[in-house]
Amino acid sequence: MPASWPVRRPIAVVGIGADGWEGLAAAGRAAVAEADVVFGSARQLALVPEGIGGQRRAWPSPLVPALPELLAAHDGSRICVLASGDPMFYGIGVTLAKLVGAAALRVLPQPSSASLACARLGWALAEIPVVSAVGRPVQTVLPELADGRRVLVLSADQRTPAQVAELLAHNGFAASTVTVLEQLGGPSERIVTATAATWTEPPGDPLNIVAVDCIADPDAPRLTRLPGLPDEMYGGDGQLTKAEIRALALAALAPAPGELLWDVGGGSGTIAVEWCRTHPSCRAVGFERSEPRRHQIAVNATALGVPGIEVRGEVLAALRDGDLPGPDAIFLGGGLTQPGVFETCWARLRSGGRLVADAVTAESEALLVRWAATHGGRLRKFQIYRAEPLGTFTAWRPHLPVTQWSVSKRV
Repeated sequence: MPASWPVRRPIAVVGIGADGWEGLAAAGRAAVAEADVVFGSARQLALVPEGIGGQRRAWPSPLVPALPELLAAHDGSRICVLASGDPMFYGIGVTLAKLVGAAALRVLPQPSSASLACARLGWALAEIPVVSAVGRPVQTVLPELADGRRVLVLSADQRTPAQVAELLAHNGFAASTVTVLEQLGGPSERIVTATAATWTEPPGDPLNIVAVDCIADPDAPRLTRLPGLPDEMYGGDGQLTKAEIRALALAALAPAPGELLWDVGGGSGTIAVEWCRTHPSCRAVGFERSEPRRHQIAVNATALGVPGIEVRGEVLAALRDGDLPGPDAIFLGGGLTQPGVFETCWARLRSGGRLVADAVTAESEALLVRWAATHGGRLRKFQIYRAEPLGTFTAWRPHLPVTQWSVSKRV
């Protein structure tokens, strides 16, 4: 494929809804009719009447790796790409824009499924989070759930609605109202509503979107996007950063949307999990030498709605074997006294990135003091007490004091 697609002949990306050819505006119809080749899914291509447009090519699977070669094979042709609804809303338009640039596209959108769903339900679209379950585990819905909140889920297929209902019922939102909207805008439009706990609908049309009106169970734990989730939400062998220290560490790491964290000495994965929960676009790689703990990190990440966390082995070996992008932030919760861990991580941290390290032993604390003298930053020590029963009374039980070093890289 050319390094830059010729702007003089942009790729027409035409959104088409369930109402098919009849629902297209004149500009969309013209773009299809004038094309030498029309790409789309088999369902989308079937919406265009026979004899209109040029050669028809159904997308292969997997699609994204094949796109450069497909476009290169039709260099110089007038290309039209069909998309569902709005091509820039979780659609092929986004992928093409990254591949050939926005200037090489002419995007003609239709209303998105989210727009149509909100129109049917009377919901304010600007206030509704949208989670895609297309190519992603359905557990990614979990961080969006809160009592009284409304959420839209883009379905992968006809099985997604039942999966969403089951997820809600098993995670403290059994009374939530689940509405499935199928074939929106088309002649076969259908809307089904029930509670998550009573969902018994058989699989329907694969073209659907799920709307959730969240109602929390009275005894459901309150799990927000803010760091400091209850310790009991994590499974494992007890090797975890406690909730209070975790909240302080995440505050120092200061996650921003789209940033990448390295969690070194992951334990139960608490720092990586709560980093990723702060925003859907946050990413994390956890490094942990113990295989059982690596498994537990993955289990915890899925259970708390961030299954995309990448889990690697011991950090120095993992960095020798793999080509990982440099992180925006690093948390050193383990391996402080292991030769080369800090130096390797510091070298890979991008300029302006943040590093936070916690120490509980005198030896690791001494290292933090030495590194702070060399690189600057802030040293703090925290002592947490928790109230616990002592016979018929209550006593304050101290946890090990934690020394924290936080620093931004300025070179």
